[in-house]
Amino acid sequence: MFEELFRSFLPLRNPIGFGASDFIELTLAVVLAGLALISRPWLEPHARKLAQKTGWCMLLLAAMPVALRLMLLPHHPAPSPDLYDEFGHLLVADTLRHFRFANPPHAFHRFFETFFVLQQPTYSSIYPIGQGLGMALGRAIFGLAWAGVLLGVGAFCSLCYWMLRAWTTPLWALAGGVLAVFEFGPLNQWTNSYWGGHFAATAGCLVFGALPRLRANGRTRDAFLLGLGLGMHLLTRQYESIFLFASVALYFAPALRRPEVLRGVARPALVASALVILAGGVTLLQNRRVTGSWTVLPEMLSQDQYGVPASLTFQADPVPHRELTPQQELEYKAQLTFRSGEETLQSYFTRLAYRVRYYRFFFLAPLYVALPFFFGALREFRYLWVVVTLLLFALGVNFFPAFQFHYVAAVTCLFMLASVTGLRRLSRVSADAARVTVFLCAAHFCFWYGLHFFDDAEVSMSMRRYETWDAINHKNPERRIEVNRQLAQASGKQLVFVRYWQQHVFQDEWVYNEADIDRARTVWARDLGAAENEQLRRYYPDRTAWLLEPDARPPKLSPYKAEPEKTPEKPQAPAPTKTEAPTLRFEQVH
Repeated sequence: MFEELFRSFLPLRNPIGFGASDFIELTLAVVLAGLALISRPWLEPHARKLAQKTGWCMLLLAAMPVALRLMLLPHHPAPSPDLYDEFGHLLVADTLRHFRFANPPHAFHRFFETFFVLQQPTYSSIYPIGQGLGMALGRAIFGLAWAGVLLGVGAFCSLCYWMLRAWTTPLWALAGGVLAVFEFGPLNQWTNSYWGGHFAATAGCLVFGALPRLRANGRTRDAFLLGLGLGMHLLTRQYESIFLFASVALYFAPALRRPEVLRGVARPALVASALVILAGGVTLLQNRRVTGSWTVLPEMLSQDQYGVPASLTFQADPVPHRELTPQQELEYKAQLTFRSGEETLQSYFTRLAYRVRYYRFFFLAPLYVALPFFFGALREFRYLWVVVTLLLFALGVNFFPAFQFHYVAAVTCLFMLASVTGLRRLSRVSADAARVTVFLCAAHFCFWYGLHFFDDAEVSMSMRRYETWDAINHKNPERRIEVNRQLAQASGKQLVFVRYWQQHVFQDEWVYNEADIDRARTVWARDLGAAENEQLRRYYPDRTAWLLEPDARPPKLSPYKAEPEKTPEKPQAPAPTKTEAPTLRFEQVH
């Protein structure tokens, strides 16, 4: 067992997802917690007073992650999108900004084929509107889609404290909110990308914070918040909403055996149900606008047309029914490789066991000292229900052939609850041990935040390879940023033909466009050969034409020449290369 654990210090090469820094911190936590060397700190009395002021705590916790991330802007600017999902969600946001769910198909749609975007019957992203809605709000208020991401970060950290107030003491709820800032704040992947996480996690806070309050008081306000959370999640992660609804039903199941309880929950249930029905109606309307059918999800139509994304493991492999670009064909074949043949119980549980390491994302390393104490609370039904809910999500998303953290984002606050409950029970054994553990979490955050704050320093650059699970502009797409900078310096409107070389890595896609392609300042188009390219040039006579060869190092952007060019050969899948540091693209996005 220990040989397997310490075989490698790369997070994805050991079963529990620990990196070298995690092992170091966990060892320190065990030693310091055991010795309990820290006396009662002076900070605790002030924190105890602050924890009683719910409004001020929520405001503080909402501002902290945003302010801390903005302070890093000199070294880590607003993230530039680079992955399929990010561009897909940004297209949703831009479409919503035009007050519509779908965009009309383009007459020259073959030039604009890309990943996870439908071209017919409408030009639309395949994703639900939840994540895009937050970014559309940020762009409407601040003129920047990333502002919507930051609003989501602040909302999650604030509401995580609010949720914990219904489960534990004010002081421990405040501690949980601060821990949420450390783990899911300025250094987190969700904060530094556009592919989601905080929106669904915020929905989970509303649901799991409203449930205890609703059961205790039966207030309409709490029913509204419960329905709001369920509706938000339905608009973001539709498949996982099945498990969220099931967990809510299980929470009330023991109490429903009493008739008086049934009468008491009738009105709140109607309020919550009304909001869920509204969200369901919005989903159906999006289906209708995007696919032309009330019951066909955009993702389902993408599977029928392009064969992606991969289906659940108990479903048949999707088969594309339209012509694919060479890159789309390689993506389709890559997604098929996620399926290791026919699904069996053995393959299911092997996959489940392997994915345990991914849950390190939700816990700072020192918290593993406190987690065993959480299991002592399972004698209470509510904590047993927490474990059942976590298992529901883990077992449910295990039917995905690939895994990403945002699949289980709704239960992020329950992971925080498990951590805080474990710390609280640890404090009953040794208050100093619990304080040391929290201190080490703070030390972990301050250490890595400080390195990124002085990121130009040689020490900071050399230490970055040991960082575990954070993702702040790592492997940032500087090449894309530089090309965009060159285009921004050109006057007027631009038309960029993208020509891939034979050795092109198919995931490195460059053809992404705004919701209103014809009115965009820059239009990105596939190079389909001189004859067809000329048709698009005639369609856009007022645009300056460019040729982009992204596989050059650096990418080559040059004025487009009308002479015939040799049609590039079909790209080949690159041979896998080893990396010294873990990459967050460990499984294909979904």
